[in-house]
Amino acid sequence: MAEIVRMPKLSDTMTEGTVSRWLKKVGDKVKSGEILAEIDSDKATMEFESFYDGTLLHIGIPDKKGAPVNAILAIIGKPGEDISKILEAEKASSQKSEVKSQKETAGASKAESQVQAAVERKTEVAAVHQSAALPPSGTTGGWEQSSGGGLRIKASPLAKKLAKDQNLRISLIGGSGGGGRVVKKDIENFLHFSNGKSSFSMKESFTEEPVSQMRKTIAKHLSESKFTSPHFYLTMEINAEELVKMRATINEVSSTRLSYNDFIIKATAAALREHPKVNASWLGESSAGSGQVVIRYNNHIHIGVAVSVDEGLLVPVVKFADGKTLSQIAAEVKSFAQKAKDKKLQPKDWEGNTFTISNLGMYGIEEFTAIINPPDACILAVGGIKEVPVVKEGKVLPGVTMKMTLSCDHRVVDGALGADFLQTLKTLLENPVLFLGASSI
Repeated sequence: MAEIVRMPKLSDTMTEGTVSRWLKKVGDKVKSGEILAEIDSDKATMEFESFYDGTLLHIGIPDKKGAPVNAILAIIGKPGEDISKILEAEKASSQKSEVKSQKETAGASKAESQVQAAVERKTEVAAVHQSAALPPSGTTGGWEQSSGGGLRIKASPLAKKLAKDQNLRISLIGGSGGGGRVVKKDIENFLHFSNGKSSFSMKESFTEEPVSQMRKTIAKHLSESKFTSPHFYLTMEINAEELVKMRATINEVSSTRLSYNDFIIKATAAALREHPKVNASWLGESSAGSGQVVIRYNNHIHIGVAVSVDEGLLVPVVKFADGKTLSQIAAEVKSFAQKAKDKKLQPKDWEGNTFTISNLGMYGIEEFTAIINPPDACILAVGGIKEVPVVKEGKVLPGVTMKMTLSCDHRVVDGALGADFLQTLKTLLENPVLFLGASSI
């Protein structure tokens, strides 16, 4: 009997998958354990094995196409076996589900359409009255009323002549004269920065690309986090002089080169041990059905580390970070970064975070705020280390500082609790010996 292979749920957040590449074609013999295809989940590209022996009779999702979890991925059976009834039954089931969904949303859609139509009618009327007073869209220069009642670009006669000689559309050139008037200097600057000739085609163009499964999931989860969790932000400046010295000293003797981020992960884990209520998650109503609202306080410390890849952001997790040495953390983070680049991360690599760190210091970013990574209650945004003048005992001296911003879910972490946590983290990073010992390196 033919067996249906469905789109697998490769992570707890996956709702749709995309077939990156089929490794078998219709008619090929398949053995249990053989790789059928590579599938893009919301987190990574993973190899999908067959659970059945037989012949590949049908491919339900072509290369580079996506489908919801549980959609027919393939059918495996005996050579020549009739699978038409299976496909018909699946089609009927899908249509039935679609009709039900349409009925549920029909009423709301009708009301929404009526409101939208009314708004559009009002907008059209307003546009008719206003359009005569507006300059052409996409222009940059200043405009003035012409003697005929229309609008014309403000430009000096010489600027107009230069623009005409160079075949330039003067309305696209910013004017630096009074009231946005385009003058000779503006034309010359334009020509200089376009290498002596106009580099513009004067034709609008764009490209559109399908959104990857990873980007869809990032958009969905971060939107839910931002609009569901009441965020507030706490920023603190750290004196990073001792941190810089300690890193340089350790790297001189260590076989593993340590980054500032490794120190931050280790210090954050130590600070979370001191403030366990920050190492928490808002769970909402209890799954036991008691009606109670629950906050989970985690006794273990698993720190998610944001890693940038071409398609978005992945957050592999350094588990039990408070019990690992700096060298262990460094090796693990480097391994995760390479796996992310190669699309080899597995579900176990990105699951279980209790706190997240996002570091953009290496990109020259001094300070930023990050969106909380569910299910965490907090995320730490780390800026770059920079040399600045600082005041010490009434004297202005050279110093080294770094800014950190803690984004908090106000349902779990209050301002005072977040501030206490940041103060502890500041103390640790300004005095690295407090969280580092011989066994911590």
